[in-house]
Amino acid sequence: MTEPGRGRGPRCRRAAFWSSALLLLGVTVVIAFRACDADGVTPVPQALAFLPWLLVPAGLAFGLAVPARWRTGMVWAVVLLCATGWYARPYGPGTTGARGPVVAELRVLTANVEFGGATDALIGTLGRDRPDVVFVEECDFDCADALAARVPHTTYPYREVVRLDGSLGSAILSRFPLRPADRIDGRMAMPGAVATVAGRDVRLQLAHPLPPVPGGVDDWSEELGRVRDFAAGTRGERTVLAGDFNASQDHAAFRAVLDAGGLHDSARIAGAYRAYSWPADRTTPLRTQIDHVLVSDHFSVRSARFRHLAGTDHRALLVELSLHTG
Repeated sequence: MTEPGRGRGPRCRRAAFWSSALLLLGVTVVIAFRACDADGVTPVPQALAFLPWLLVPAGLAFGLAVPARWRTGMVWAVVLLCATGWYARPYGPGTTGARGPVVAELRVLTANVEFGGATDALIGTLGRDRPDVVFVEECDFDCADALAARVPHTTYPYREVVRLDGSLGSAILSRFPLRPADRIDGRMAMPGAVATVAGRDVRLQLAHPLPPVPGGVDDWSEELGRVRDFAAGTRGERTVLAGDFNASQDHAAFRAVLDAGGLHDSARIAGAYRAYSWPADRTTPLRTQIDHVLVSDHFSVRSARFRHLAGTDHRALLVELSLHTG
């Protein structure tokens, strides 16, 4: 007869070993794609959105490798912890490199109002924060009508609105004169315009590519590629590219946009690079920053603040910029 408790030690160590190994394999796959500057296929892009949280399974794997007496696993886990910490650092330089005197100061707001659900909250924010340029994503018919009827044209006399239903509609509101510019092709509207700010042309472009949902990663990558091509085409020009990118700094496709256009992430410059913007309508530790305001070297960033808007799963982003001569 087997004595009570006999054999439990080896069984527990085996369970700890296999649990640790599975966790390490999963984290390794995601970190490997990050190291290769690629986004991969589902579930890698979705996991990359929450990259800092990979510290949790990597740390748990280390904790399980200890009772399993698996030294290789302990070392493996430490390597993954270090790699994850390295990639969780801010991406890009800590300044835009703007030169010369300041010729204008402006506030830029981007807000995804989720099928128009946060339109009332957005209008209230416009009255309180008084941004000079506003990018609105998922502005449905009701949202477009509300902006036309309730946001004074004396405040925002210049507008580029694409009237479509559901998540497809978008709008740009501006205190500065606007003239038409080409849009970026996408399932959801991505309008553009050229603003005249202190006598200088500033290219404004709204970004709203499809999200990387399972089964839709190829479409997401293709549309972010079009945003990247736009950025490359405006390199060296005064540019503000803002909206819901459905991508974080941990996605290769988003970093490619920054690199192609020589653009800078305002939240990163202002020290808010890990502040979340989505999801904002539920309590979950798994949050990420996918709403961005990207600027060219002609701008310096004075601040970046995320605003809660009732009725949407995104937080709005308000940045204060200075336009320089250089």
